[in-house]
Amino acid sequence: MINSNSLGFLGQFYCGLRDNFKNIYQNSNFYEKKISKTFKNYFQYKPSPHLLSSILKYQNKKYRIEDFVIDTIWQSKMSAKDYEKINNFFWFFSLDLKSSKETTRSVIKNWVKDNGKYNKKSWEFDITSKRIIAWLSNHQLTYEDSDREYCLMFDHMIQKQTNHLLSEIKSSDNLENKLIGCSAIILTGLAYKNEKNYLENGLNILKNIIKYSIDNQGFTKSRNIKQLIFYLKYFIIIREWFKESQNIIPEYINETIFYLGSGYAFFWKDINSDIFFNGNYHSKNNDFDQYLKRFGYKFKNDLNELGGYVILKNKKIVLAMDVGSSPNKNFSKEYQYGALSFEIFSNQKKLITNAGYFSDKKSKLNKLSKSTSLHNTLIIEDFSSCTSKKRGKFIVVDKGLKVVKKNIVYEKNYWKISGSHDGYLQKFGSIHERTVEFYPEQNKFVGFDKILRKVPNKEIKFDIRFHLHPSSKVMKTQDSKYILIEIDDEGWKFSCDNYNINIDNGLYFGNKNSSKENQNIFISGINIENEQTIKWEIIKL
Repeated sequence: MINSNSLGFLGQFYCGLRDNFKNIYQNSNFYEKKISKTFKNYFQYKPSPHLLSSILKYQNKKYRIEDFVIDTIWQSKMSAKDYEKINNFFWFFSLDLKSSKETTRSVIKNWVKDNGKYNKKSWEFDITSKRIIAWLSNHQLTYEDSDREYCLMFDHMIQKQTNHLLSEIKSSDNLENKLIGCSAIILTGLAYKNEKNYLENGLNILKNIIKYSIDNQGFTKSRNIKQLIFYLKYFIIIREWFKESQNIIPEYINETIFYLGSGYAFFWKDINSDIFFNGNYHSKNNDFDQYLKRFGYKFKNDLNELGGYVILKNKKIVLAMDVGSSPNKNFSKEYQYGALSFEIFSNQKKLITNAGYFSDKKSKLNKLSKSTSLHNTLIIEDFSSCTSKKRGKFIVVDKGLKVVKKNIVYEKNYWKISGSHDGYLQKFGSIHERTVEFYPEQNKFVGFDKILRKVPNKEIKFDIRFHLHPSSKVMKTQDSKYILIEIDDEGWKFSCDNYNINIDNGLYFGNKNSSKENQNIFISGINIENEQTIKWEIIKL
C-alpha cells in the first residue's frame, strides 16, 4: 500500500526532476534560438510613463543616471530584494528627464552585455515583465534620438524578452505576476504595431486570466480585496495603453473594469478606510483615488453584499462581516481563516478590528496572521476553522469551510447579519452560527454566537475574541461585568451575561509587514450541550 508520505515524496521527486529538465532546456542553444526569433520591426507607439502612476512608488527626489555606478552595477553583490529592484528597471521612473540619454542607454547596453542571453536569475518572470514595461515607458531616455545600431539591439531585446514571457506564462502559478507578464506582452504588441502575434497572444492570455480567476459577479475568486484592486489597476493601465495608441479597446476589458471598479467602490469608496479580511491591511488607496479622478473613472456600488462580504452603513457607523465560504485552494494563498468575523467603524475609527495580515511569506508571522484567533469570531480548542498545507512557497487551504443560512436585514432602525459555517464540523462535530444585530437609535450592537452539536460526547473549550485598535484604551470594571473601550472621544461598553470576559494582549498587523501590540476582549467557556448560545452586547456610552 502506498501511503500519503510516499506520494508526497514522489511528487517532490517529480517536481525536482521537471525543474532540472526545464533548467537544462532554458540554458540550451535550442532555447536561445527559439526566443531570439525576432523581427526587424521598429518601436512605434510610445506609451506615456504617467499611465503607470497607479502602481509606482514615486520619490520626491529625482535621480540623475550619472549617480549610478554604471560600469559595475550588474556585477555587484547585493540582496535579493535590491537585485530584483535594479534588474526590473522600475527605478528608471525616478530618473530626472534631464539625465543623459547616452548614459541611460549605456546602462541598458551594459545590462545586455552581461544578461543578453537567458539566465534564470535576471530573467525571472516578474523581473522580465517589469523590465519590458520600464524600457518601453521611459522611451524618452531609453530610445529616442538613438543611432540605428542601438535601436536594432533595443528592439531585438524587447522582443526576445517578450518571447521568453510567452514561453513561460502558462507555467506561472502566481496570478499577479501572470497579469504583469500579460500586460508586458500586450504593451509590446501595441508598441510594435506590425507584430500582431504579441497583441493577439497577450489578449488571449488576458481572457484566460479573467475566465480563470474572476467570478460571475466580477470579483476575484480569491476573495482577496488587495488582489481585486491590483487587477483593477492593471486593467485600467492596459485600457489606457489601447486608448493612447488609438487602438479599439476590447469590450471585455471595459466590462471587467466596470465590475472590478464596482468592487472597489463597495470596499473603499464609500467607507474610505480598509477592512481587514483575507489578506488586507492598510493601503494607500487615496493616491489611487486621485489617479482615477485624473483619468475620468467613476465607480459606484449600491449593494450590501459582494464577494462573500456584507457591509451595512449609515453616516456614523459601518458594520462589515465575512459571510463567504473559503476559496478554492488554488486561490487561497492569502486567505485568512476568519469566517463570520466582523469589524465595526464609528465615525471612521475602528471600534472592533481584525488583526490585519502579515504578507511576508518568509516570516512565521504570516502563518500566525492567517489563524482564526486573529479575527473577531469563535475559536474552538485554539484550532482554526480551516486546515492548511504548504504548496511550494505558499500556505494554502487544505480543508475549507462553507457558510450557509445567510440572512441580511437592513432597515433604518434595525440591522442584522447572520450565517453559519461548518469549519469545526469534522474535528469537533460543531457548527458555528452567528447573528450580529445593530440598533441605530440606541447605538447598540447585540451578538449571538451559537455552538450546535449533534453528539456532544465530550467537553470542548471555546473562545470568542474582539480585537481592538492599538490606539484604543480599554479597562475592566471592578465588578467584572463590563469592559469599557475608549476610541478618541467616544466611549463604548462591552458585556456578556453568564460568561467570563477578560482582556488579553495580542498582535496587530494593520500596517504592511509590521506588528504592534494591541489588546482584545475575549469570552471563554466550555461546551457540552447540543445547543449553546453566547450573547454579548456593545453599547455606546
